[in-house]
Amino acid sequence: MPKRENIMRLSRFKVTEKRRQVEQLQLMLNEFERMAAELDAQISNEEKKSGITDMAHFAYPTFAKAARTRRDNLMNSVGDLRIQMNAARISLEEAEAEYANAEKLEQRESTDDRRSAVA
Repeated sequence: MPKRENIMRLSRFKVTEKRRQVEQLQLMLNEFERMAAELDAQISNEEKKSGITDMAHFAYPTFAKAARTRRDNLMNSVGDLRIQMNAARISLEEAEAEYANAEKLEQRESTDDRRSAVA
């Protein structure tokens, strides 16, 4: 009996932990995308102020160059986070399936225990 409870508790913990991980990755993804959008707006404003949109131009604003670099780094990070998110979702699905199997086993064994107690 305690062994079954431990298995159930461990399975529940795994599912909870995987869900937390997926939620945390989603929050990071949303934050990075928001920051990249803000940088896009800042780049656009800086280019409008200077009237230069060609990055190769000698007078292209330094701030816009730096903001582009930061935005590009954020977008690379977003791509990496999406890969991690897919892996975390797969892991969550596996943990949920494991938990469902543990629940079925628990129900089956408790039914068997009741039957043997009646007999």
